[in-house]
Amino acid sequence: MIHAYELFGRYIVLDVESGAVHELDRAAFDALTAPPGRYTEEQAEAWQELMALKEDGLLFTEPGQRSFEARDADLPLKALCLHVSHDCNLRCAYCFAKTGDFGTGKRGVMPPGIAEKAVDYLLEKCGGRTNLEIDFFGGEPLMALETVRHTVEYAKEIAPDKNFRFTLTTNGVLLDDETIEYLNSEMDNLVLSLDGRADVNDALRRFPDGEGSYGALLPLYKKVTETRTGDYYVRGTYTKNNLDFVNDVMHLASLGFSNISLEPAVLPPGHPLALTEDDLPALRAEYETLCKLLQGPVPSFSFFHFNIDLSHGPCVYKRLRGCGAGIEYAAVTPEGDVYPCHQFVGRDGYRMGSVLEGSFSPGISARFRALDDGGREACRNCWARYFCGGGCAAAGLTVNGDILKPDRLGCELAKKRFECAIYLKTVHMSG
Repeated sequence: MIHAYELFGRYIVLDVESGAVHELDRAAFDALTAPPGRYTEEQAEAWQELMALKEDGLLFTEPGQRSFEARDADLPLKALCLHVSHDCNLRCAYCFAKTGDFGTGKRGVMPPGIAEKAVDYLLEKCGGRTNLEIDFFGGEPLMALETVRHTVEYAKEIAPDKNFRFTLTTNGVLLDDETIEYLNSEMDNLVLSLDGRADVNDALRRFPDGEGSYGALLPLYKKVTETRTGDYYVRGTYTKNNLDFVNDVMHLASLGFSNISLEPAVLPPGHPLALTEDDLPALRAEYETLCKLLQGPVPSFSFFHFNIDLSHGPCVYKRLRGCGAGIEYAAVTPEGDVYPCHQFVGRDGYRMGSVLEGSFSPGISARFRALDDGGREACRNCWARYFCGGGCAAAGLTVNGDILKPDRLGCELAKKRFECAIYLKTVHMSG
């Protein structure tokens, strides 16, 4: 299978199975779509060159005989998302966490003892892996900062032979000089939530009294990023309210933030902020506009969804299953319950076990192990399946009520992002 497309005058073809990317001239591009035997002389000559790429295994590559035995076996856990707080000091209108309680009907923070059990659980089920990840999440995790500190200290003390990568996602409200110093010292990655322009952000990211959060957060985020040496992203969400989201990306870039992510909101059909298929033309055009802005020799910022590694792509299991939720990755609630990921917390039928009991449901995990490009019928003939691994299972559940049915809108947006990312690679590689 191949995927051929034109963007800004460049003709690009992706060989899906091998992952090879080729930039073609117009004659070769046209030869791919011209009826066989009806080529112009120039196209016929180009076709012979394309056949040479096929002989080298770089074009029209046949699907390989992959082995899927591992999907029926236990894979070691490598990452936990600790919900150290099921409470929040903002009330964001699009939040899947139901304003902080994740659908559990109660608020609270994770006691340090539960956090220790979670670390023990990860070490017990990591299968001897050296590189492990712990993500601090919420609600708002800084509402449980003491638990965060305790977890980091405990993990390093109990397993000095492990390489822990710590990540924290925050709305920034509780940042102060001492906290910023701590996070910049101990967190390998920070995700700072802000939706872009002040009016866009404040329309949806508000304090409980209704006041917008932009003015309070901006100086705190600038202090974090200006003193930080580790990884970070300023991450926003776009909705029906700001289909012109490139203006929000560029606003964040103008403030000096060098790592930016802006994600489409995933909401149930009919939600007033939900994106619809009618929005697709405008959203595709926005991604192309952003792509064009980033094609200079030294872009001033990195856009998360345009980062793609063509030379050393993800391992086959990530390529086939996506993020590893419910297999190598799990989320833990303040009470110690285990779910496939943070977006499944509180959903009926998805509790996988408990760190207090050391349990991990093989039945639920098996449902996620089956999420390869054969398990999702809609993905079998999709050119992008090895980049996204079938997309977000939680999004499929939210939109279609089934983890096996991908969110079509999300798929279309992802494919446009991949096209832009591949285009940017060809631009930067060619100088």
